[in-house]
Amino acid sequence: MEYTQQMKNRVKRMEGQLRGILKMMEDGDDCKDVITQMSAVRTAMDRTMGVVVSSNLVACVKRAEDEGEDTAEYVNEAVNLLVKSR
Repeated sequence: MEYTQQMKNRVKRMEGQLRGILKMMEDGDDCKDVITQMSAVRTAMDRTMGVVVSSNLVACVKRAEDEGEDTAEYVNEAVNLLVKSR
């Protein structure tokens, strides 16, 4: 699978957010603020995972259709990946 620059940028943004959270903890910032930022990173991760899985699913389904294969297996696998991630 090819990972787009957009996907990589999302991960880099999360990396920066995580560094910010660590700094907040080291500085003794309020728990509410730290948890808010952690929640933002978790949401960003969930969305990024969705983008990666859906992009991969599209590529797999197109390839399967071209080869005359059943695409249901790929859809089920994608759904399972997303369900397991929660």
